[in-house]
Amino acid sequence: MPLVEPLPEDHNPDLIDLIQFFRVPLGTVPNSVLTMQRRPRIARAFTELNKAVMENLGRVTAEQKRLIGFVASQAAGCRYCQAHTILAAERFGATPERMAAIWDYATSPLFSAAEKAAFDFALAAASVPNGVDPEIAAELHKHWTSDEIVEILGVVALFGYLNRWNDSMATTLEPIGVSAGERNLAVRGWTAGRHG
Repeated sequence: MPLVEPLPEDHNPDLIDLIQFFRVPLGTVPNSVLTMQRRPRIARAFTELNKAVMENLGRVTAEQKRLIGFVASQAAGCRYCQAHTILAAERFGATPERMAAIWDYATSPLFSAAEKAAFDFALAAASVPNGVDPEIAAELHKHWTSDEIVEILGVVALFGYLNRWNDSMATTLEPIGVSAGERNLAVRGWTAGRHG
């Protein structure tokens, strides 16, 4: 049972158009955003931040950003966000093979050295305490520009917020998220847990 129940999508007429943004990457408006509607400025600011972070301005693709979000959410243990990021990765072109291999990205031939550096960074940056060290930073700089590193860390930080929001709220995972989790993650022990 969620800590706070989400509100209906049409609860705030001023937010309806804004929160529909999530239908493209997820196919639904997340219950987390529907809960944020209780404070419209939070819902608005979060949605605008999400748009800015997920905007593609360089070589970091939409699919890669969702896989970075998955690695960060896996480090944090948020099953709601694991399901959402794998769902979005799928919707942005991740193959079943890449989604299955993300658990073992470091040894998988399906990921480039640049992607592995980004995933290592995401894992370290999402860990508590933060694990970004000079070696991880140097490897990241070998493959990505400073502007791209800002994009990558933007994804990690965005999911840091969402991981805490959704785990603390015990946000109920929408059916489309449950389906994506069961299809792509259950083989590695994923369940909706508190989000069911």
